[in-house]
Amino acid sequence: MSPRQRARVIRGVQYGVLVVAVVVAALVADWGAIRSAFFDLEVARAQFPEIVTTALLNTVIYTALGFGFGLALGLVLALMRLSSVPPYRWLSIGFIEFFRGVPALLVFIALGFGVPTAFQVQINQYATVMLALGLVGAAYIAETIRAGIQAVPKGQMEAARSLGMSHPRAMVTIVIPQAFRIVLPPLTNELILLTKDSSLIYLLGLTASQYELAKFGRDALNQNRSLTPILIAGLLYLVITLPLGHLVRRLEARTAKAR
Repeated sequence: MSPRQRARVIRGVQYGVLVVAVVVAALVADWGAIRSAFFDLEVARAQFPEIVTTALLNTVIYTALGFGFGLALGLVLALMRLSSVPPYRWLSIGFIEFFRGVPALLVFIALGFGVPTAFQVQINQYATVMLALGLVGAAYIAETIRAGIQAVPKGQMEAARSLGMSHPRAMVTIVIPQAFRIVLPPLTNELILLTKDSSLIYLLGLTASQYELAKFGRDALNQNRSLTPILIAGLLYLVITLPLGHLVRRLEARTAKAR
């Protein structure tokens, strides 16, 4: 056979194996048990509208707070990382390496229980989430922004300086805006990751009005002995992340076209 015929046969075999696997799964599965476990309409109706007005809204708020703080801190860390002053670079590298290496779970525990116990202070739930997500996110965002700044052609800075701009002004008005256009896709990916990490707030102990999607679904699972609430929570996470994923692809396409 020619290479094209051989490729066609291999592709046909792969499709055949896939069809056989789907048919076997459909015949073996207990559809009644699956329907009662995942698609219980009575349980599903009982989750609304609270899962949207409380859990989904809180998830969005927690993510927005964490990403906003992480973006601001990440920009500062990226500039420190590129600074000609050695102590700034050392501090930035130490922060980035520490929070990239430590699990977000431990950061939530430290801020939710360790810091209040050690310093005898009470931290608001929203502030705790903002700090925990922001500190972890800033470590990744800083490296993303740094790469974007270094990707801007050096001639942009040289041209700005030749026009009489100071280095800080040229960085703020010329370099950073171009860097953000370059790093928008990876920043959006970081936003998606923080959306999922917001579920770690359950460690802090929440009132019903502070539940996010994962906590709401888990409590409803315990109450109803059905996986339907977990399925609904997962679908609502997709309501947030799928548009962001589509945005990432659009931004990457536009960036590639511009280049």
